[in-house]
Amino acid sequence: MDIILIVIGISLLLAGFIGCVLPVLPGPPLSFLALLTLQLTIWGDFTTRFLWIAAIVAALVTLLDYVVPVWGARRFGGTRGGVWGAAIGLVVGLFFGPVGIILGPFLGAFLGEFAAHADSNKAFKAAFGSFLGLLTGVVLKLIVSGVFTWYFFEEWLV
Repeated sequence: MDIILIVIGISLLLAGFIGCVLPVLPGPPLSFLALLTLQLTIWGDFTTRFLWIAAIVAALVTLLDYVVPVWGARRFGGTRGGVWGAAIGLVVGLFFGPVGIILGPFLGAFLGEFAAHADSNKAFKAAFGSFLGLLTGVVLKLIVSGVFTWYFFEEWLV
């Protein structure tokens, strides 16, 4: 049974990393579930305090992921169109590899802002803010999921 739980935990970690760049999957919460899955095995020896802190961090980063892109767009004069464009651009960009992941959110935000304003300078500035906000959220999620992955393997293998 423990081996099945380890396989489930590793699958949750992988899904967590995918969720860091795919807006439809909650990356850090999935990575946190991997820690909980490991806790159910003979190798799991996390303290209750650690698990609570990890849960709070996962929840905060997930909430920030929704707030930071909006803040970035607003800070640079953007609208919801730019934020939605950045999110859609990220999903479309996934099909074009690493370059698409970087350029997709920016182009999506630009097109979303340009459709709303028809002013390319304002759209470019707002797209840049949306892109920075989205990128900040992705980096935060990757860091948290990476730390959770490290704790998972440290606890399991050591």
